[in-house]
Amino acid sequence: MSPDHLEALLNQGQRLRKQRVCGRFAPTPSGPLHLGNLRTALLSWLQVRLKRGQWLLRIDDLDPPRVRPGATDSALDDLRWLGLHWDGDVIFQSQRLGIYSSFLSAMRREGLLYACRCTRKQLAGIDIYPGTCRQRALGWGIEGGRLPSWRLMVPDSFASSCGDPVVRRADGFVAYHLATVVDELTLGITDVVRGDDLVSACSAHQAVAAVLGQPSPTYHHVPLLLTDGGLKLSKRDQASGAAPLRALGWEPEQLVGHLAASLDLVPSGTCVSAVDLLESLRMRPRVFWGLLQQVAGS
Repeated sequence: MSPDHLEALLNQGQRLRKQRVCGRFAPTPSGPLHLGNLRTALLSWLQVRLKRGQWLLRIDDLDPPRVRPGATDSALDDLRWLGLHWDGDVIFQSQRLGIYSSFLSAMRREGLLYACRCTRKQLAGIDIYPGTCRQRALGWGIEGGRLPSWRLMVPDSFASSCGDPVVRRADGFVAYHLATVVDELTLGITDVVRGDDLVSACSAHQAVAAVLGQPSPTYHHVPLLLTDGGLKLSKRDQASGAAPLRALGWEPEQLVGHLAASLDLVPSGTCVSAVDLLESLRMRPRVFWGLLQQVAGS
């Protein structure tokens, strides 16, 4: 499917997956990390460190309107403060646009993509795209003042679970599904721990990987940390992050203990560093793996 340089990237990722375990944390810099983000980061870090693997940090900054000044620096500072150190340089999706564009071009040349002019209003309430534009052979240019989105024709085995996902948005931005999967495959990611709000994206990601002829990483979807009222935490609510706690004098060990206790990894009120928590779980690994299996359904 892919030109030689894209095949080389995929083959390199495949070699890396065979050589070591590798996870990643991939926040969007749309605001400060909230405690739910930090708990997922802690779980992801523990999961690969228990296997003595590598942990990469990727910033998903492909959507400029959502990027907030200072959000990346804030995220890096919070992770360092908690002792969740990553391997290698920070990876920015905005610096990998050429790679994504090359994959899109190759897919389009191979006839794997089609133009879709369905609007959000037309698709409101539809969970799985029904393939409305698949056989219409619509143009790729501007019509009615707007460009089409680009959809990937998935194998029949994925038709009922995800439909044909958008891989390039109508506003010209590379879509999340394409960029994320290309990164997982070319960077050699073996394990992904992420919030269960992304369970619905799993089939689409597996479908993109299948089209590229590659196996998907192992996905673990963990419950979101909710407010006392049962609502999903939001980066717009800056009071839900680490900064207010740090301002109150909390130490990193307090917050790590608090996050770990919310998953019953330690008793409530425990103060523990990330490294000490890791070492304690090495002595009782079934506690962690049982938890991950239970909460992630893996």
